[in-house]
Amino acid sequence: MTRIFLIGYMGAGKTTLGKAFAREMGLNFVDLDWHIEERFHKTVQQLFSERGEEGFRELERKMLHEVADFENVVVSTGGGTPCFFDNMEYMNRCGDTVFLEVDPAVLFRRLRVARQQRPLLANKSDEELICFICEALQKRYPFYSKAKYRFKADELEDKKQIQASVDNLRKQLNK
Repeated sequence: MTRIFLIGYMGAGKTTLGKAFAREMGLNFVDLDWHIEERFHKTVQQLFSERGEEGFRELERKMLHEVADFENVVVSTGGGTPCFFDNMEYMNRCGDTVFLEVDPAVLFRRLRVARQQRPLLANKSDEELICFICEALQKRYPFYSKAKYRFKADELEDKKQIQASVDNLRKQLNK
């Protein structure tokens, strides 16, 4: 039975790498945010607005526990998931955790083009965005660093890079 949790900041490639890795390994793939949206028929942003951060994080925790019961699965968590409650310790007990480390400049490049789809980033200038990323990474690093594995995920820009990353992750996890 395989259970792999991908953690890291938004834009780190958790969904991109997770889908490709799961497909290659014949595993199921679950994006925790998508799972939450499917179950509650609302977007994460709507749930966040309605319940506030504390209410959303409690809901996210319950859904994490739900998907952690799945077998033969790769789970892409939300960027903040490991930073609340005992989520990081829980994921470490339930399976393998992989921190997708990405250089802040690469995160900036990825998030800059997608900032309008991400409410936390939507109205930030380039300078504000890079500062926001760096500050958030600094706050979250103590949680992310508890992962069993670290994986450099700077190169996920095309099919060739994604396949190379899948191969490298497979080697690292001995799968």
